[in-house]
Amino acid sequence: MSDNGVNGTNGANGSGGNGLGALALVPKAEQKQTLKDFKTDQEVRWCPGCGDYAILAAVQSFLPELGLRRENIVFVSGIGCSSRFPYYMNTYGFHSIHGRAPAIATGLAASRPDLSVWVVTGDGDALSIGGNHLIHALRRNVNLKILLFNNRIYGLTKGQYSPTSEFGKITKSTPMGSLDAPFNPISLALGAEATFVARTIDSDRKHLQSVLREAAQHKGTALVEIYQNCNIFNDGAFEPLKDPQVRDDVTIRLEHGQPVVFGKDRQKGLRRCPTGGFEVVNVADVDPSEIVVHDVHNPDPSQAFALSRLDSPSFEHTPIGIFRKVERPSYDELLRAQVEEAVAKEGKGDLAALLASGDTWRID
Repeated sequence: MSDNGVNGTNGANGSGGNGLGALALVPKAEQKQTLKDFKTDQEVRWCPGCGDYAILAAVQSFLPELGLRRENIVFVSGIGCSSRFPYYMNTYGFHSIHGRAPAIATGLAASRPDLSVWVVTGDGDALSIGGNHLIHALRRNVNLKILLFNNRIYGLTKGQYSPTSEFGKITKSTPMGSLDAPFNPISLALGAEATFVARTIDSDRKHLQSVLREAAQHKGTALVEIYQNCNIFNDGAFEPLKDPQVRDDVTIRLEHGQPVVFGKDRQKGLRRCPTGGFEVVNVADVDPSEIVVHDVHNPDPSQAFALSRLDSPSFEHTPIGIFRKVERPSYDELLRAQVEEAVAKEGKGDLAALLASGDTWRID
């Protein structure tokens, strides 16, 4: 697996890192697959121009690279525009209930190690009613992949402010401006000790797919925040990151083992502040050793957290790429080991006998 954080091209049968552990028990397809194999006969129904179309196409194009049986891939969603995703994937899927997709996916991943389990959710679904389920899936390090579509608005319910909407956001539900301080999904995930945390953009297909490759092969929970445009209720929310005139000056592309530099001529860089954060400097004005080198494998998440705090509603400096990728035993493998130990000590057990054991009463 490539270690640059965004350019890995290793397939499901590759080696290195913890990629083998994530997919080792998932059966492989007998024949080579293509994008068409992952498309359903369902009409894709999002608003014309929605960023969800680009994400769907990227996922359908990327999955054949894994070489997995479609019957052993599962997409679980909650409620929202993004949650229509399972209908359009020719795999198994579950359109579940509001905010509960991580909980349902946890049960599936823990009981079926032969599955590649994906969660598709939105900023409202995951961070409001589903916030509790999200953080516990992250801290447990369940072997599943969470794609969090962030458009900073409630789209399905017609334009109310969401947990990621910026302070002062004027919407149908906040006509005088939102009073809530927004969640930063990357900071939240790092605070929950997630082992894989990344951010990408719906319109940057190459970057999006490279992050998905790394996430798919990560053993444990991988959270990928995807900035996704809602052209009906929050159009242009991420325009500075897409505008060719300014995107290079505001987008910081994180690459493992490389100095954190950016700008059209890579003239800007990040330097550590005495207070623990970062400051933007001109590369020509400082010693090269002062420029921060990105390390996704650092067990201490403080540097990754500081990077996540650079993002702001104005997108003055926005990092994208992989913030953290560390190894830790996954919840499901620990659970299986515990079950095996119990069976070795107590025997396989008999569920019917267990239910009928102890005090029982007969009611006539």
